[in-house]
Amino acid sequence: RKIIEHSQTTDKESLDPEWLKSGVVRKLMDMSAGSLQNLRVTGKVRFKKVLGSYYYNKADLRKLFAEE
Repeated sequence: RKIIEHSQTTDKESLDPEWLKSGVVRKLMDMSAGSLQNLRVTGKVRFKKVLGSYYYNKADLRKLFAEE
C-alpha cells in the first residue's frame, strides 16, 4: 500500500513539478539564457544544479514576475 501511495504522489509531482529545468523556464518566460543566468547570479530565484543542469523554483519565478 505504501508503494502505491508513493507512486501516486510521484505521478502528481511529475505533472506539476516544483522545480523547472532551465529550458522549460526559458520557453515559458520567453527569455534568453543570459537573462535567466542573471536572475540566478543576482539571487532573485532559487536554483539547484543537478548533474550539470540547472533547475529553478517555480514559486520564485511566479512571485518575481507577478511583481513586474
